[in-house]
Amino acid sequence: MPVETKEVKTKKDLRRFIYLPATINKECSNWVPPIYQDEFLFFNPKKNRSFSYSDTILLFAYKNGKLAGRIMGLINKRYNEIHKEDHARFEFLDCYDDQEIVHSLVNRVENWAREKGMKKIVGPLGFSDKDPQGFLLEGFEHRAILATVWNQEYMNRLITAEGYQKKVDLNDYLIRIPEEIPEIYRRIYQRVSHKSNFRVIDFTRKKELKPYIIPVLRLMNECYSDIYGFVPLTDQEMVEYAARYLPVLDPNFVKVTVADGEVVGFVISMPDLSDGLQKAKGRLFPFGIFKILASIKKSKHLVLLLGAIKQKFHGSGMDVMMAVKLLETAASRNMESIESHLVLEHNHKMIGEITKIGGTIHKRFRIYEKAL
Repeated sequence: MPVETKEVKTKKDLRRFIYLPATINKECSNWVPPIYQDEFLFFNPKKNRSFSYSDTILLFAYKNGKLAGRIMGLINKRYNEIHKEDHARFEFLDCYDDQEIVHSLVNRVENWAREKGMKKIVGPLGFSDKDPQGFLLEGFEHRAILATVWNQEYMNRLITAEGYQKKVDLNDYLIRIPEEIPEIYRRIYQRVSHKSNFRVIDFTRKKELKPYIIPVLRLMNECYSDIYGFVPLTDQEMVEYAARYLPVLDPNFVKVTVADGEVVGFVISMPDLSDGLQKAKGRLFPFGIFKILASIKKSKHLVLLLGAIKQKFHGSGMDVMMAVKLLETAASRNMESIESHLVLEHNHKMIGEITKIGGTIHKRFRIYEKAL
């Protein structure tokens, strides 16, 4: 029987769409389930405002009558308007190792995009760079972390066979936490802290952190405007984003720099919770949350989520100030390593800073493109 594609229409369909990767990857020890509560919020147009300025389609693939794959097609009209592009995207492409399945899924999304006047399709890429992006290309031996993908190696082979080529790579770096802060960092920290009005704020409670979340996200909007795939958050999206992530943040691992009362820099990180997510199977309730919290307390691995510095303060040494503070906190909590999250391959400044403190490439991800 040929592969059949069907559109996701009902709540029951959506549930099957969300849980399908757990079936496909059930034998893969490094695959980590998402927080399923967040997944249902993500796919709810009433909760996720990205749907309000995007066209989307969710599809299943059936082979021999059995569910065998999924894909999301989307057109971010806000991003296209800002960047003067006619690009569609594909995201959440998961399937078994079968070229016919991939062909049926991506071909239907491509035709859907053509009908809407798009000239190119890129992916894996969601509504913005804050969503999981790219296919894992190197580092399959390492476990996934929050908000990044872990796919089986054959996915790259299957997508390139459909005519897709490299758009851009993103690197994930691993940094070993030193027993002592490097002397050069100490000297820079002392010089900058004495000669500037920068103040790095340490947090111990979420109550202290809460007033800074919206200013931090506004600074992110300002600093991330040129990053590939980024779409600025609206004020309402900032509120929703804060409500979504504040409960799982450890305030000790958030550093904010202020100058004259203005937020001018920040770094947000958190202990790796992948072990807890696996044990909880992605479910917070009734008992999953306790497994996740226990894994956070035991984790020796720190994950960087977001960071930025106001443009006019680049080269000021502020980055070193926040790095020293973060390393001190990590060392005090007996952390052993930091994972950088995703860094665009042409972000040479960031790569230089990471390699300066001994960071090495841990994983590599690739976003693909194809002319329509």
